Amino acid sequence: MSYRLFLLVFIDLLFLLYGVSTISISAKEAEIFYEHKDFLHYLIRWSTSLLGQNDYSLRLPFILFHIGGVFLLYDISGYYLKSEKEKLLTIVLFMLLPGVLSASLIVNSSSITIFFTLLFIKLFYEDKKIFYYPLLFLLLFINNSFEILYLGLFAYAVYTNNKKLAVVSSLLFLIVLYIYGFDSGGHPRGFFLDTLAMYALVFSPLVFLYYFYTMYRIIFKGEKTLLWFVSFTALMLSVVLSFRQRIPLSDFAPYAVIALPIVVQYFIKSYKVKLKVFRKPYNISLGLTILFLILNFLLTYFNKNLYYILKDPQMHFAKKFHIAKELAYKLKDENINYISCKDKKLCLRLKFYGLDMGNKYFIEKKKSLTSCKKVTISYNSIPIAHYYVSNLHN
Repeated sequence: MSYRLFLLVFIDLLFLLYGVSTISISAKEAEIFYEHKDFLHYLIRWSTSLLGQNDYSLRLPFILFHIGGVFLLYDISGYYLKSEKEKLLTIVLFMLLPGVLSASLIVNSSSITIFFTLLFIKLFYEDKKIFYYPLLFLLLFINNSFEILYLGLFAYAVYTNNKKLAVVSSLLFLIVLYIYGFDSGGHPRGFFLDTLAMYALVFSPLVFLYYFYTMYRIIFKGEKTLLWFVSFTALMLSVVLSFRQRIPLSDFAPYAVIALPIVVQYFIKSYKVKLKVFRKPYNISLGLTILFLILNFLLTYFNKNLYYILKDPQMHFAKKFHIAKELAYKLKDENINYISCKDKKLCLRLKFYGLDMGNKYFIEKKKSLTSCKKVTISYNSIPIAHYYVSNLHN
């Protein structure tokens, strides 16, 4: 591994740590922290028990899984790409993908899925059966999204006539179905276009178009590797299911983004076979792709500046990750350490920052009691939310 890779990882880590400082726990994350009993719950509970209950300890496991995924993707890229520059280009694209960026900061299973899938593929490519078969079994206890990995492995095993892998992957797939179930019901609702739009947001539109083209092209002409089978299976399954139901894209998208080495490989092959005079469209498309990814990258990390131009703060795309931390600190400054809420989800978010539930103070978004104190949350002197706190014992 080159020093350039470590430099990229270091820069990425700095941005991620800065990103953690700008967001609060969301309502969904608070539910996972306090009410769920699954792998994510125990993971973040373990992290906060070691490092204290704060935003950094809450999100550190997902940052570490992301960093581990970067190193694994770099290694796997070596099976598809020849030069150091090509592998680093893959890593840069991976770090800049909107879906990967958000998964690295938010309490969700995507970064975990990416890491363990890449770890399995690396072990498989190195033919370390003593490690990758036990790993497949352990994945049963993490989350249900690994049924997609098992299905992709089964397809690959049938294609390559690997009987042992076919038996193991099919059994594990059936076990996951038995433990977690698989919702494929519903009536046709037209979520196909919604799914494609979500994929475009995860990749960015230009990258997704080329990803889709690459996956399709390999069907008829190209090497069908394990990485392609896993990614293509997830893509096709999500598309088919979207005709009948709204799918949880966080279960499928991790298997799509790990195919970046294949996408870069096919782009470079197409680029190199062209004479220099005909490479201009490729240069323009790559330049635009990186430009849009960088703009999205900056927008994500410095998204609070959008409040300057939004007429309605409620329209901000990341508002559900704002306010709670600042509101908790303001209430603590007023010596309020116990509170009840009209919005129970808000109370759960405030609880993470040390405000337990109590009956003396009551907080709400709209004023309903005559005697109350107005609390305003502002970013860069721009008011974005108002709350009303009442002392019920007065």
